[in-house]
Amino acid sequence: MRGATPRRRRAAARRLHISRLALLAAVSLVASLISVGVSWAIFPAQPAAVADDTSFDAAKFYETHVRANAARGAAQAALPGQSLVPKPVAGLTQEQTNNAFIVVEVARQMNLPQRAMVVAIATALQETYLRNLANPKVPESMKLPHEGTGTNYDSVGIFQQRVSIWGTPEQLMDPAFASAKFYTKLMKVNGWQQMSVTNAAQAVQRSAFASAYAKHATNAQKIVDELTA
Repeated sequence: MRGATPRRRRAAARRLHISRLALLAAVSLVASLISVGVSWAIFPAQPAAVADDTSFDAAKFYETHVRANAARGAAQAALPGQSLVPKPVAGLTQEQTNNAFIVVEVARQMNLPQRAMVVAIATALQETYLRNLANPKVPESMKLPHEGTGTNYDSVGIFQQRVSIWGTPEQLMDPAFASAKFYTKLMKVNGWQQMSVTNAAQAVQRSAFASAYAKHATNAQKIVDELTA
């Protein structure tokens, strides 16, 4: 700044310093906002506990649905040469098919459309591949019939529903009750019938990996088609 007085040079230097501080503050604010956004996407806010408004009576359901009771492993009388449990469908194992059958039968009991069955099956495929999982972090679940274990928070059962949110271990490790709980929440999602399978499932589950359900939609439809044929 040729010809400028020392006083003017000092004033210009102060203005430059203030400008640099303002720029640094703006950059820091933007970085903080981005960090918050990324954190929310990876670790979504903890959903509120699901109200215990499921009027579904699992014990009565099994009493009146002999094949579903057989599918959960209960001994049932059958005619010679006949099996009460459904044959494996769509490449599933017998255990997976049994669980899928219960999911479908619960929807029928609740008078829900096939679309609800597809959303539920796609969800269970993503969460556990239709296996009823216990969780070492929930010791009580390990004492109940299960087909493997998972360690995600306090999640249990075929839908990986959290004990701290959805219900007791005994309830959520029961495929029929867990299905009814899922359907009850799905029915409260406004416009779920018009949603994609992915969006409908995510509206219920609030997963950190929202798009993961999409890859199971086609197979879920096939499973439902074969079990309802």
